[in-house]
Formats: sequence, C-alpha cells, structure tokens
Amino acid sequence: MKKLQFSWHDTRFRSLIYQIIILGIVICVVGYLIHNTLQNLSARNIQTGFAFLDKEAGFAIGETLIPYQLTDTYWQAIKVGLFNTLFVSIMGIIFSTLLGTVVGIARLSSNWLLKNVASIYVEVMRNIPLLIHLFFWYALLTETLPSPRQALNPIEGVFLSNRGIKVPALEGSALPWIGMGILMALLGIFILAYWAKHKQNQTGQTSTLWRWYLVLFILFPVLSFFLSGGQLSLDYPVLKGFNFVGGWSFSPELAALVIGLVLYTAGFIAEIVRSGIQSVSKGQWEAGESLGLTRLQTLRLIIMPQALRVMIPSLSNTFMNLTKNSSLAVAIGYPDIVSIVNTMLTQTGQAIEAVMIIMAAYLTISLSIALLMAWYNKKMALVER
Repeated sequence: MKKLQFSWHDTRFRSLIYQIIILGIVICVVGYLIHNTLQNLSARNIQTGFAFLDKEAGFAIGETLIPYQLTDTYWQAIKVGLFNTLFVSIMGIIFSTLLGTVVGIARLSSNWLLKNVASIYVEVMRNIPLLIHLFFWYALLTETLPSPRQALNPIEGVFLSNRGIKVPALEGSALPWIGMGILMALLGIFILAYWAKHKQNQTGQTSTLWRWYLVLFILFPVLSFFLSGGQLSLDYPVLKGFNFVGGWSFSPELAALVIGLVLYTAGFIAEIVRSGIQSVSKGQWEAGESLGLTRLQTLRLIIMPQALRVMIPSLSNTFMNLTKNSSLAVAIGYPDIVSIVNTMLTQTGQAIEAVMIIMAAYLTISLSIALLMAWYNKKMALVER
C-alpha cells in the first residue's frame, strides 16, 4: 500500500483534510446549539438534568404490566410505558408475521378466489393510513360492543364489552414455579433441536422430535407444580356495579392497537413473503415433485428455507417500523412510552429530557431488533464448504 504523503497533490491527504474540516464544522455547530440551549433554559429558570425522575409521579396509569401506584416515581412510570410498548411490539411482530405469511402464500395460490381475496387484502390494508386503522378498530370496539351489564359471553368466563375483554386469570403460589418449568421445557427443546441439527449435519439422518417437544412442554410445568406444593386456581371475572372485577383485562385501547398494527403490517409482510418465494427458481418446485413431495412439503422443506435468505433484511425493517408505529398508541389513549412521557413533560416541563428518553427507548428497541435479525440472517446464510 502506498504511503500517505503530506502533500496537497496527494488525493488521500486532501480527502483527509476535507474530512477533518467537515468534522470540525459539525462539532462547532453542535457545541453552539448545546451552549445556546443551555443559555436559554437558564434565562427561563428551567432546570436541566434527570434528577426529576426520582420525584413522585402522582398520575394514574390505566394499564400496567408491572406494579405501579400514584406514589411511585417518574422512573417507575417510564418503565411501565416501556414494558407496555415492548408488549405491543412483540405481540404485533408475532401475529403480523403469522398472518402475513399466510396471506403471502395465498397470493401465489392456484385457487382464483383465495388468490384474489389475498390480493385485495394486501392492497386495502397497505393503502389505508395506520392511524385510520386504529381509529376504526377503537370506534368499533367501544361503540358497537354492549355495556358491561349486557356483555357478550361467548365462552364460560370470557366477557366482551365496550370496557374491554375479560378472561379468567391463573393465580396461586405455584404460578412462579410453573413459569420456571416452562423455561426449563423451552431450554430442553432448544437442546434437542440443536442435537438433531448436529446429527443431521454429521450423518444426514433426520429425527422426528415433535413428540418429545410435546412431552417436555407438558412434563416440566406439571412436575414443577407438584414439586412446589403450591396452589393454583382460576380467578373468574365477576360483574360488580358497572364493571367487572377479577381475571385478566384487555382494554379496548390495547385490542384496537394490536389489531390495527397486525392487520396493517401483515399487508407489507405478505408482499415480502410473496416476493421471497418467487425469487426461488421454479426448478426447485420441480425438484420437490420429482422426489415425491407434496406441494406443501416442497414449500416447507425446500422453498421457504431459501426464500428466508431474501426475506430477512426486509422483515427486519418491517419489524422496526412496527415498533416505531406503536407510538401512535397515544392517539387512542393506550399508555405506551410516548403517552406516559408526554404526561411527565406536562407536569415537569423537562422537554429536552423527555424527548431524549423517547429517542433512547425507540433507538434501543430498534437496534436490538436489528442485531437479532442480523444474527439470524448470518445463521441462515449459505456457507460454502
């Protein structure tokens, strides 16, 4: 490699000088903006910093996944909003992927009706703004469903009303032990799957393990329950006054947000799946048929593993967009991170800190999704021997 010469006639030297000048300009501009902002805040007697997070929040949050009271700090309120955002994002990613995959495959079906219904779904869902989706489902759930006293009861213990969906809840001292049993079962399934993959790579022999998966998933939680010696019961929702008490509650805001995100995002995922499948050579379908595989087996064993390599980068962007789109929850009153930080901003006036918290939250989630999908993409990449 040619040595860098400190001469203006050396293009690399000139490039280095230009980069240093641009970097210096950027640093000066950022420094000026920070200095000017601090001066303006000081002139208006507005305190800066995150010390206010230790103060009492003093406002209620309608839906929480972790314990929260009026006397808790702003930091605890932010954690509630973050967990709510994560919950909605995870639910949205899971269900939109499942629905989008089904619709994407249906678009390639030889059945005329199924193919056109899937195509209409994609075109309609993708071309209606997400905010309209949320308003529509929220209005549908709150205006068309009856009041709690006339709640629909399709299944024993399940009630549908304009106050949300009420279902029985598991409770008892054995619940944490059952959770540990489920984690142990998942670990066992992962180990078995890894062993089966290693065996297939070494010998070419496949192993049918779904029965063992089922046994592990049932055996470990049941053993954990009996070994704990605890109790487990169902807490059924009961109508008292104008609303239900007990059980698990899914508010109209949460239901509308998840339904809207899933239906909207599934349209984009369907197109990703369709294009991924079509990117695989038609000769692969013919190869599957020549081996005596059904069309479904060919799709599952031959086509989809190859299509995934094309789909993963686009799916990564779609999952990140879904997470960021969940911030529209504030429009229908669901207490996500944006809604709670906005309330905190109104009470404290810490505008810059509030925006920084929201930016940091979504940046962290998006980078986590990107890293996870990049790792999965690397695992799925073709490795030449």
